[in-house]
Amino acid sequence: MDERAAIDVEDCTRCSALPDSRRQIVNGVGPVDADVVFVGEAPGEQEDREGEPFVGRSGTLLDDVLAEHELDRQTVRITNAVKCRPPENRDPTTTELRNCRDYLERELEAIDPVVIVTLGKVPTEHLLDRSVAVTAEAGTSEQVTIRGATYRVLIGIHPAATLYDPSTRDTFDAVIAEAAALLEG
Repeated sequence: MDERAAIDVEDCTRCSALPDSRRQIVNGVGPVDADVVFVGEAPGEQEDREGEPFVGRSGTLLDDVLAEHELDRQTVRITNAVKCRPPENRDPTTTELRNCRDYLERELEAIDPVVIVTLGKVPTEHLLDRSVAVTAEAGTSEQVTIRGATYRVLIGIHPAATLYDPSTRDTFDAVIAEAAALLEG
C-alpha cells in the first residue's frame, strides 16, 4: 500500500460542524519519511481552498524562515491537528481535536520524525495534554509518547503571530533554527 494513502484522510464525518464548513479535507504535505513535522491547529480559508496546510501569508513566512535554515517544504512535513476548516476560522473545539487525534497519531507514527514542531498554542496543548504559555515556552522541548513511540516536541509559535506582533519574529526564527540543529545532531 502507498504510504501516503495509509496516512491521508479521504473522507470523515466524525465532527458535526466540520463537513459542512470545509471544501475539502486538508492532509499534510511533504515526505512521509521527513525528519521534522510541523503541526498547526487547523486549515484556514485559503488552506481549505488550496488543499494544503500553511499557504498564504503565514505559509510564505514559514517557507522563508525554513529556507533561512536550509529547510524547505520538500524536506519537511507540514500538517494540522485538525484536517478540516472550522466555521469562520474559529479554533477547533476539544471534541474536534479529539475526533481528529487518531489521524494525527497515525501520520506521526508512519513518519516517525526526529522532532515535531508545534506551531501555536492549540497544537502544543493538544500534543502535550497540558496548558501552555506558548510565547514563554517557545523553543523548549518535551518528550511525548504516541502509540508507544517517544517523540521530541519542540514548542513553537504560529507564524501568523509574527505578522501581528513583530516582536515574536526572533522567537519564531529561534525555534526553526533549533529544529534544524536537532536534525544535524
